[in-house]
Amino acid sequence: MASAEPYPSPPPSPVPSRGDPILRNVLRYTVSAKEYKALHHYLITRSPPAVRKRAPPPAHVKSIAEASDEHNAAAIRASLRVFIASQTALQIWDRITTRLFRRGNPPKNLPKTSVFRSPNFRLSLSISLILLLHRILFRFLTRLRGNLANKDADPFRRRNPRIARALTSRLAPAAGASLAGFALGVYPADQLRLTIAIYFATRAAEYAYNFFENEGWFRNRPWWWGSWMMMPLATGQLLHAFVFDRDCFPKAYGDFILSYTPNYLQRRPTAYPPSLPWPQPDAIVDSLATMSRLNWPLFISPMLFPNNPSPLPSTLTSISPITSSAHPSIPHLSCALLHPSNPSCSKTFLTYILTAFPLLAKFFTLVFSLFSLPRYRLYISSPFKETNMLARRILRMTLFITMAIGTSWGSICFFANTFPRHFLPTQRWFLGGFLGGLWAFLERKGGRSNFLYSVRLSIDSSWKVGKKRGWWQGIKGGDLGVFVAGLMVINMIYERDAMAVQGGMVRKGLGFLRGEGFVDRAVGIRGDKGDREKDRID
Repeated sequence: MASAEPYPSPPPSPVPSRGDPILRNVLRYTVSAKEYKALHHYLITRSPPAVRKRAPPPAHVKSIAEASDEHNAAAIRASLRVFIASQTALQIWDRITTRLFRRGNPPKNLPKTSVFRSPNFRLSLSISLILLLHRILFRFLTRLRGNLANKDADPFRRRNPRIARALTSRLAPAAGASLAGFALGVYPADQLRLTIAIYFATRAAEYAYNFFENEGWFRNRPWWWGSWMMMPLATGQLLHAFVFDRDCFPKAYGDFILSYTPNYLQRRPTAYPPSLPWPQPDAIVDSLATMSRLNWPLFISPMLFPNNPSPLPSTLTSISPITSSAHPSIPHLSCALLHPSNPSCSKTFLTYILTAFPLLAKFFTLVFSLFSLPRYRLYISSPFKETNMLARRILRMTLFITMAIGTSWGSICFFANTFPRHFLPTQRWFLGGFLGGLWAFLERKGGRSNFLYSVRLSIDSSWKVGKKRGWWQGIKGGDLGVFVAGLMVINMIYERDAMAVQGGMVRKGLGFLRGEGFVDRAVGIRGDKGDREKDRID
């Protein structure tokens, strides 16, 4: 009978299984039997006869897999693929950031390091090791738990009751496998490792709240209770750090605030002579910090007192280009710096709202429109409904950010006109940020991810400020402990209640980390609700 193959296959040469360990190991740790069968069907059978002659048949590869521990081989295959994929992605990202984001600046001559010492290599290695060790530990502890539950293990359980209870617990594999997180120590201790530790810690706290909420702990909570309540504390700390400890403040966050503060930070006028100095926005913020330490001095107008040789304190002479022409009726130096041409603080605040709102609306329209592109099918099926929801989200976020920034700046004038000069001179910055964060109430039903992002930034900033001022000292490897603890809590909550781990992709990632496959356990528990989760704290 004629063969249907494009090239008639010659009889395969015998491939030794025991005499060729290199080929056997290469096949085990690169492709699975199912993958090799597909590869053989679509590629090797259409290759030249010389290649087909040397390639082993799929049945032989399947026999190799069945004769060995396929779980360990699959774990090694997954870790190798993760290592290659992450290393490639990091290299591509480095190329993009160095070439596209350079903005015409000459390239920096960075010191050359070996491949094994490069941060990208060590990060990829740490991620792949976490995956490998997590799968091996989870498999080992699961099998150990099953073995200890047998009758044959009765003598061990009687001699070691506490150890037996711990190892036979339902949460033992999830907790023990999380120790693989210490492999993150392969990556050098820098900002990225601290960020990862804080991220997992906050995620663990979020999922723990979801778990207790599912258990009915917060059944009688008040209507205003929600994740937005974290925002005032976070913004208060961030504003205080922005003014007094800018080296401990996230630069991108500060640049965003400064770029959308058109009224309170006076830019250099176009007609101002370029040869004369003008304070930059950072210098203006530093001057406000100096005023706080000087207990908010009053404004002495050079127009009313032209013969005064020092209308400004000696540490604030850099702001004289702004305050020298300020309105004479302004009573406070901070007001003269923030709005020199308008003596009314309330009018300045309203002008800021009217000016910043359109700018922020354009920004969030662009951002949310880009994020909504993956949902284009919903816009095609229900265009009016989805467009209305998008417009509402843009308006809520725009109003929230506009009022938060405006309130934080406007509180300077409010406190200067309300409080005595010596009352909370520096702490009022935290209070102003707290008041600005209260506007998060407008976004309480859909802004949980944004609130948690600000909380993570605040935790990072607080840690750095405390180390800078000597409030606490860091522990070597402490970020690894936080990361492992966060991963352990997430794993245990996922074991008890998969729906408490919010996000279908997160649950699939945990399943992949355990070696269970890229599946969402919550879909099988509660239908499709796992993919349509809403903000739990509303």
